[in-house]
This record gives sequence, structure tokens and C-alpha cells, in this order.
Amino acid sequence: MKFYKMHGIGNDYIYFDCMKGEIENPAQLSVRLSDRRFGIGGDGVILLCASDKADCRMRMFNADGSEGKMCGNGIRCVGKLARDLGYVKGNTCTVETLSGIKKLEYFFGRGGKVESVKADMGQAVLEGCKIPSLIGGDRVVGYPLEVGGKTYNVTLVSMGNPHCVVFADPDKTDVEGLGRLFENHKVFPERVNTEFVKKVGKNELKMRVWERGSGETYACGTGACAVAVASVLNGYCDKGAEITVHLLGGDLKIVYTDETVYMTGGAELVFTGDIEL
Repeated sequence: MKFYKMHGIGNDYIYFDCMKGEIENPAQLSVRLSDRRFGIGGDGVILLCASDKADCRMRMFNADGSEGKMCGNGIRCVGKLARDLGYVKGNTCTVETLSGIKKLEYFFGRGGKVESVKADMGQAVLEGCKIPSLIGGDRVVGYPLEVGGKTYNVTLVSMGNPHCVVFADPDKTDVEGLGRLFENHKVFPERVNTEFVKKVGKNELKMRVWERGSGETYACGTGACAVAVASVLNGYCDKGAEITVHLLGGDLKIVYTDETVYMTGGAELVFTGDIEL
């Protein structure tokens, strides 16, 4: 079967065109193919599927085989793939996900190929129980949480999947060691993605991310959205302004409003190939 290796600012997945037929056991396939020595290599597997509710549907599997409800960098690449393969015409696209239907807007480069994508990610969820977490309240902002014998002030945001934002210098943080502790903390029944972030300029942030099921990745689109929301809630950035989030793989532009969160960033095809399933 043909596959497409794509990335959104370094957050790389293995994509399959399943518009005309599903793949059996994609969770197991993701574990096998994501291995960077014995497989193709990637942060997981994403399927482009048919939908009766939108232009297409996205299914996303982490490197450990767990299925994710949303992937910000992944949905931009799904949109690009659907457009480049001719399943979508025009400048916009709708994608069905486990977190609802998301609308994308295309920006084109040379040859009329999609170069970057703006995604309407929907409203940020802030209620503690809906993250989900065992911490209550309408908002969990600057909440003192003990992790590994130390207390961290955390802000919780869901952008279709759970995020725990910690304002700590990402360059001076043991992202792997601390990330694992946050991911498996008892207050997060479905585990959690953790972002370590600092302000580096006006409406400008730098972050590193530990993703549940994948470990540290070069980028996380929903994580960048969560970080922008958390920075506004904590008074570091301005609501409604374009917030630049610097990640290991590049930059994302985020705008947080009362109605939604917009995310704009690149979507690139690296190479194609064939794999025996």
C-alpha cells in the first residue's frame, strides 16, 4: 500500500489514503511503522478516510498505538493531502475528527500546491473535569500540582485532547523525565500532554512538548494552541493578538478569541513509498 510521509513543522506522521477502504488494525500498524530503526519512522500513523459529514475524516494513532482525538499538525497535513490528491477543490476543507468537524483554509505555493494551512480549532475547554482531570473548577489556572516531589503551577486546557501547561524554561527542563511524570500523574485519568513554556517577547513564546503516547516531539499543534490560551489566561499574552509559538521544528501562529482558536502553520510532503501490510 502507498504511504505518504508528511510533517507539520517537524511533527511527522505516516499517512495512508483510506478514502476508498479502511486499514485493518491501524493501532498495531502504527506501533510497527513508527519505529525509526525497524519501520518507516514517525510520531504515529494518520488515516485520510471518507466522511458523510465533512469533506474527509481523520483518524490518528500515536506511536504506542493509542488513538488520539485530535492532532493540530496532523489535521493540516490531512487537509493538504486531501487537496493534493484531488478529493477537495477550492480554498477550504472540512475534516471530521473525534473532536468534531474542523474547518481549514489553504494557502498555496509554487505549482498550486498547498504550502500552509489555517485551522479553526474550535473553543478551548477550560473546565477541570472536562480536560479530563480530577481537579475541579471552571478554570484551572496556576494550580499548584506536586509532581516528582516538587510543586508546579499548572494551567489545564483541552483542544480536543488534554494539555497541562507549565511555565518553566524549556531549555533548563528535563522534558523526558518530568514529562513522563506529568503524563502518568494520578489526576489525569486519560494521561496528559505537557508543555514547558517561557515568554521570549511580546506575544511570543518558546515551548517544548511531551506528548502522551509519543514522547517528546518536534511540534504539537494542539499543544501550541493550549500554550497560547494559557499564556493569555496567565497574563503573558494578549487575547485576539497573533501569538508566535516557537517549537523545536518551527513556528506556529495562534490567535485565541472568545469564540475559537485559530492555528496557522506549514504542511509538507517529505516522500512517498510503498509498504507491505
